[in-house]
Amino acid sequence: MSASDSPLALSVEDGVATLRLSRPDAGNAISLEMAEALAEISVEVAARDDIRCVLLTGSGRFFCVGGDIGAFRAAGDAVPQLLEKITASLHEAIAHLARMPKPLVVAVNGAAAGAGLSLAALGDIVISARSASFTMAYTGIGLTPDGGATAILPRLIGLRRTQELAYTNRRLGADEAAAIGLVTEVVDDSELEEKAAAMAQRLRNGPVSAFANIRSLLMSGLPLEEQMDLEGRTICNAAGSPEGREGISAFLDKRRPVFS
Repeated sequence: MSASDSPLALSVEDGVATLRLSRPDAGNAISLEMAEALAEISVEVAARDDIRCVLLTGSGRFFCVGGDIGAFRAAGDAVPQLLEKITASLHEAIAHLARMPKPLVVAVNGAAAGAGLSLAALGDIVISARSASFTMAYTGIGLTPDGGATAILPRLIGLRRTQELAYTNRRLGADEAAAIGLVTEVVDDSELEEKAAAMAQRLRNGPVSAFANIRSLLMSGLPLEEQMDLEGRTICNAAGSPEGREGISAFLDKRRPVFS
């Protein structure tokens, strides 16, 4: 498969890796090929030292409409085996993106449904176009959620809200998604790419090691006392790191810190 035929495009510029879902004619639906590409590229962006922030978005009118339903039907009786392969790669990708030691910005350029909603919710900062919409969609075709939705959404928007959305497939507009905490900010469609790129650059210039530790702390799920022990160790290590020493010095010198 040539780069132009790939269902996922990767570009790296000035420390920011942009991942662009690239099946616009199919609503960026997640095929087996796309899931496998996501898994492969997520490992790369997590490991590369020249990447300090990752930006995920879609191409065309949609962010991601979820799984490739046409491929599910074409698989016939073998659809469980196909879904096993797709979810294995998709979940590997999501795990790497969730735990990589650098922040993730998601720019939701259009409808996010099913696993597309899971990918949207994964970001540390999620910026939505005003025209975007969000729906879980699974039970509408008799399926159950994947992509970490049942782990991520209750923490973001609460169990009751997640139950409602999972059972009813109610479609949320961007403003309601922001109001319930599913997305960080809503901007006009024409401003989305600029705003998302600016946020990615802001985080790229920030204390990425500290961001990595914050991501780890937020994902730990430990009881309070264990979480505070982990926080204590983490902040002590951060204070002795180059980033911490620069930040402290810059504050006392009344200047802007330089972390990159």
